[in-house]
Amino acid sequence: MNEPLRIGNASGFYGDRFDAVREMLTGGPLDVLTGDYLAELTMLILGRSRLKDPTRGYATTFLRQLEEGLELAHDHGVKIVANAGGLNPAGLAAAVRELAQKVGVPVRVAHVEGDSLPVPEGFLTANAYLGGAGIAACLAAGADVVVTGRVTDAALVTGPAAAHFGWGPDDYDALAGAVVAGHVLECGTQATGGNYSFFRGHDIRRPGFPLAEIHADGSSVITKHDGTGGVVDVGTVTAQLLYETGGARYAGPDVTARLDTVRLTREGPDRVRISGVRGEAPPPTLKVGLNRIGGWRNEVGFVLTGLDIEAKAQLVKDQFAQALSQARTQPDEVRWELVRADRADAPTEETAGALLRLVVRDQDPEAVGRAVSGAAIELALGSYPGFHVTAPPGKGAPYGVFEAKYVPADEVPHVAVLPDGRRESQKPPVRTQPLRETEEPPLPEPLPSDAPTRTAPLGRIAGARSGDKGGDANVGVWAVSDDAWRWLAHELTVERLRELLPETAGLTVVRHVLPNLRALNFVVHGLLGEGVAAQHRFDPQAKAVGEWLRSRHLPIPVSLLEAVHAPEVNA
Repeated sequence: MNEPLRIGNASGFYGDRFDAVREMLTGGPLDVLTGDYLAELTMLILGRSRLKDPTRGYATTFLRQLEEGLELAHDHGVKIVANAGGLNPAGLAAAVRELAQKVGVPVRVAHVEGDSLPVPEGFLTANAYLGGAGIAACLAAGADVVVTGRVTDAALVTGPAAAHFGWGPDDYDALAGAVVAGHVLECGTQATGGNYSFFRGHDIRRPGFPLAEIHADGSSVITKHDGTGGVVDVGTVTAQLLYETGGARYAGPDVTARLDTVRLTREGPDRVRISGVRGEAPPPTLKVGLNRIGGWRNEVGFVLTGLDIEAKAQLVKDQFAQALSQARTQPDEVRWELVRADRADAPTEETAGALLRLVVRDQDPEAVGRAVSGAAIELALGSYPGFHVTAPPGKGAPYGVFEAKYVPADEVPHVAVLPDGRRESQKPPVRTQPLRETEEPPLPEPLPSDAPTRTAPLGRIAGARSGDKGGDANVGVWAVSDDAWRWLAHELTVERLRELLPETAGLTVVRHVLPNLRALNFVVHGLLGEGVAAQHRFDPQAKAVGEWLRSRHLPIPVSLLEAVHAPEVNA
């Protein structure tokens, strides 16, 4: 087993680039091709789909990709592992077998189940995050295609790696290394230059999907197929490592990976080695994701153009409040947000416009329906000059809420349904360790306090990536050089973050220090309200919070600004 296991990714979410399966199977050598189709919001979408058709509840796109992909994978000797089973992995496995027979490709199909738990009253879905043991068992039994329900994203890599190298449940360091590699791969092209702060230095018009060369000790090299677009460098890998994580301990059902031990080394063009990852026993509990319909929601976007923007906005608010006061039902929550994208003496009408965004919520669909849409439309000829809206107001729609709870791992079945139909239960870990915070590491020596500074955007010397976990947001920030890290580690405190991002005022913010990555990771609790499906804010998944932070101005040492050579930050 001296040769590395080459694991590629062809999907970072349900709806990702359709051609990626073919591109990855034909672009270069692979042993395993994975696909991540599930997210918190996706489970809600699949839950609503299953209400309409109990035979569905899985990612149908995956099946369409396999119409060509099955034969390609068979011809190239590539195993396929995907969590596209969603709420119905058995149903998807049966559909894959039917497809294989139709296209004439001999395929051994297996699936993993047990994640679907009894759904509490008022909820649509309840699914535990399983690890990679079931996937490993399916592959060890000779499966060519393995589909799962809700496993951790990294399990799509730990399972194949454990099966290939024969790792046991106590091989913590190796498993932790695979978890880190899996976390880098899980979001597809985010590891190859997509959504990357320093995108201007690379051609990322069509980035290739990433792959990891996993070694027997759990170390890996992140790369991509030759000739594909995008870039793999220490920055792109760092950015993805910080995405949707928290502290130094990254807990999962297989192992708790220590992110503070990760070391990244450029090994060559588009090759970054991940080494040194330490692992610890997993926690005794599994995370369970719960989705429910939180109520009903409606939205209206009023376009305000030209002069007197503030006065026009106030007029709409006053008129709308008066109209709602006379309605039979009124929404429980009414939120206004004025987005000033306008400019003075604008050369086009659109650049002269601002957006006044109205969002209403209530448990009663009538309260956000006709009462709201009617009030908005009736203003059309009797409100501010230039009145128009971005789209005709609708009748409202249900919104979802994601909640997480934790249950003992030994109370959740984890079953590998092998290609021959045998059911093999996976045992929970014998050794566990409750999750706890690490001690904060020592900070680097600060730069001289008398160093001259110049006011500039933080993004001149730091990258960032942000994302969501339920109602919380994380903002990972990393420095572009050792000296920039010496400054960033002392300058960007929780208090400083609150000054730069006033929306975090009143919320609990926790800072985690990751010196090996020259990075700080902030978790902002409650920024996203009830989560992405509730669309609590303009950016409901906090995707751009990091870029907002990078755009903020503060005094930065001149020496750091003058040392920046990357063309993408020299503007």
